[in-house]
Amino acid sequence: MYMNATLLIVEDNVKMRNLIKDMFAPIFKNIYECDDGSKALKSYALSKPEWVFMDLKMKEMDGIAATKEIISKYPDAKILIVTDFNDDELRKVAARNGAIDYVLKENLEEIFKIINKQ
Repeated sequence: MYMNATLLIVEDNVKMRNLIKDMFAPIFKNIYECDDGSKALKSYALSKPEWVFMDLKMKEMDGIAATKEIISKYPDAKILIVTDFNDDELRKVAARNGAIDYVLKENLEEIFKIINKQ
């Protein structure tokens, strides 16, 4: 499955960011990356990716705030939360702020199913 699409990975852990990039490089035409939600806002505006894989906990701006900001300016943005936090309340907050889904980092394979559904 190859998509002529762009991905933005927002993840502060370099090893995890590289793992995600390696895993999804075969299906995305372009992959951009940054390490904080505040940088994600700028990167999204420049690259207009079809997909964003957004971590939750980051230093300057967390993934919920970044998701809310991006969705407010780009309502069609497809933002997928990719996190270590298996928390029902965080899932609800992410959905309320525009995330299309929520995946645990231990289950990255689920992302392929989500992309196929969209």
